[in-house]
Formats: sequence, structure tokens, C-alpha cells
Amino acid sequence: MVICQMLIESCLMSQVLSVELLLEGTAQLTQRDPDLADVVSQIGPPPLWAREPGFATLIYIILEQQVSLASARAAYNRLLVWHLPMTPEAFLELDDTTLKTIGFSRQKTAYGRFLAQALLAGELDLPGLADLTDDAVRLELVKIKGIGRWTAEIYLMEALLRPDVWPKGDLALAVAVKRVKRLAVTPNPAVLEIIGEVYHPWRAVAARLFWHHYLSAPGRKSTGIPIG
Repeated sequence: MVICQMLIESCLMSQVLSVELLLEGTAQLTQRDPDLADVVSQIGPPPLWAREPGFATLIYIILEQQVSLASARAAYNRLLVWHLPMTPEAFLELDDTTLKTIGFSRQKTAYGRFLAQALLAGELDLPGLADLTDDAVRLELVKIKGIGRWTAEIYLMEALLRPDVWPKGDLALAVAVKRVKRLAVTPNPAVLEIIGEVYHPWRAVAARLFWHHYLSAPGRKSTGIPIG
């Protein structure tokens, strides 16, 4: 049994989430966890929430830091009006006033430029991240100022579609875990990390299930997820 589980986990490490694999992970998790089974029985399986890997997606995730998804999406859509596709070169052509009008704070303007400059200087190889382990991807991304662990993990989960990433610093995940597991208090990142261990090697699937529950709450679909 142990050897079989190790083989399954090894196989998963070399795969990216697809709709089929997401459903497989959901089925396994609902067998293990009655609370997640209740989530699926009430609202169905979660979406894949996949994004195209690359510079534009990382900029989008930077916009999502510590704001609602709706606010970030509006700013990102305004950004694409200026240039599509959004490339490092195109981003660096935008001045402070334009970026402020789009919805970038001074801090996020700097973060976007740090990222664009790093890519143009060859300091970060975004396509090459697909060949790295989860930990190696985190190490590469957090070298760029403005990209912390949360941003790296969302990129791992939704752009690289890794199956076993657990964004322990995500506020919406913490709130959803509190509600689904009927906890007395919202778990902090350290507690959330411990809770997540039970979902290995499907932690990214579990996170999607919890987010799915969070977004199903009244009013949440219009406001998005408060993240950071």
C-alpha cells in the first residue's frame, strides 16, 4: 500500500492538472473527507481555474495581491486595452500616470517593472519553470522583488497547474477552511499548513474545493475573493 501510494505521488509530480485529473483528485478527497464530500454534493466539483503561463499572468496575479478578484480583473482588463498581448517591453513603455489610471498602485507599478526588467535581462526564465519542481519554481519566482510566496503559489496552481500546492497565506482559503471544517477561529498560515497535510498529494485540488465553497456564499461571486 505504501509503495503504491508513493508511485501515485511520483506520477502526480510529473503531471499538470487537467479537468480529468481534477475530477479524479476530487473523488479521492471526498472519499477521505466528509466535509469536502458535502461541498461537492451541494455545489458540485470545482472549476479548474487555469491561466496561460507567462508574463501577463504574473502581472495579473500581482494585481490580485491584497485586493478583490473583481478589482484586479477590472484593472487587468484596462491594461490589455493598452497592448495585447501584454509583454515586458509593452509594460515598460507605460508611464506612472497611465499605470495609475489603469489601477496600479505605486508599489505594484514597481513590482511590474522589476518583473519585466528581470525577464528582459534573462534573470528569470518563465518557460523553463515548467521543468522545475514546485520548490524550485518558488525559489526562482521569489527572487523577483514584489513576488512573494503567495504569488508564486498561485502561479504554480493556476498557470503551471501543479496538483499539490497549498497556498497557506491565502485569506479566502483560510476563511473557507474555517467554515467548511466548522472551526472556532480562522486558521493562521501555520495552522493552515498543518491542516493541508492531510490532502497531500492533492492539495491544489483541495484548495479549489474550499475556494469553490467560498465563492458559492451569497454575494461572493460579485465581489470576488479577498486575497493576500
